[in-house]
Amino acid sequence: MSAAVRTVGATDTIPATGEHAVVIGLSAAIVAVSQEMPRVLLVQRSDGGDGLPFGNFDPLSHRTLESGLRDWVQEQTHLQLGYVEQLYTFGDRGRHLNRAGEGARVVSVGYLALTRTPQQPRGVTWRDWYSYFPWEDWRDSVPAVIASVIMPRLKIFADCAPHVDLRDSRRDRIRQCFGVDGTGWDEEKVLERYELLYEAGLVAEAQRDRGAVPPGGLLPDLGVSMMFDHRRILATAMGRLRGKIKYRPVVFELMPTEFTLLELQRTVEALSGIRLHKQNFRRLVEAQGLVEGTGRMSRKTGGRPAEQFRFRKEVLRERPAPGLRYGAGRNLRPLP
Repeated sequence: MSAAVRTVGATDTIPATGEHAVVIGLSAAIVAVSQEMPRVLLVQRSDGGDGLPFGNFDPLSHRTLESGLRDWVQEQTHLQLGYVEQLYTFGDRGRHLNRAGEGARVVSVGYLALTRTPQQPRGVTWRDWYSYFPWEDWRDSVPAVIASVIMPRLKIFADCAPHVDLRDSRRDRIRQCFGVDGTGWDEEKVLERYELLYEAGLVAEAQRDRGAVPPGGLLPDLGVSMMFDHRRILATAMGRLRGKIKYRPVVFELMPTEFTLLELQRTVEALSGIRLHKQNFRRLVEAQGLVEGTGRMSRKTGGRPAEQFRFRKEVLRERPAPGLRYGAGRNLRPLP
């Protein structure tokens, strides 16, 4: 029996079929930073669930996948997207529909989009992305939920493995994902951490998709759950952005035209989830030649006036990988 690729409207019901049908979905994690908080745009759903803007690819009206995504975003949010990049293709059975085997298989293509100002069109809302991943924000201290909930449950998950090789493999993943036993925290492993928690049944999506019961019994969800595979897509976007700001100047897609160096540092900290050394950050920015002074001063902080800077676009021609290769902040430390 041959496979068929089918597309339907975002609100259509996908009927059960004997064909091996595939629906191509397009989802966007649209990110902005305001008040030192990274925020993601959500489309309000009739069932009240949190969801990213999404729709299905129509090969008749969409010239490319990206143009299809932009059309859906404009229709649902009234936003004209600027910076957009494709993340990954998600096609796991059972992680889009509530029960595996119902109707067509959905293959979802995820995108990351950045915008400077979190506009508030009707029918959408912006939400702190750490509400979905409370273990990812290390700016003030190690999140308490890691020691109080995550590590005890993951230990049970590893110990209950049916054979020793799987137990050791799970322990290695825990060590690498959460920086235990002195390995150190890697802020870019957002997706790896979420996938580990999903496999262990510790997030609501795992309990919804496959009826997983976490070791040690049910517990309140770790972070706000999202519809379909959207929290997985958001985790991918977070990890991609955290890595990319180190070798491409994408952070300036989130900054106003003029900004202080402290505002730039706070934006990088908000995205990375870690604190950075102020003087070291300033030296890094100046050494990389990423910004130039405007000669104007800002008094928004209420303290001493601070010089305003702007992004030097010439840096894109001067070297192939201009980014903020920041080091770990002083408050960042491995878990015991």
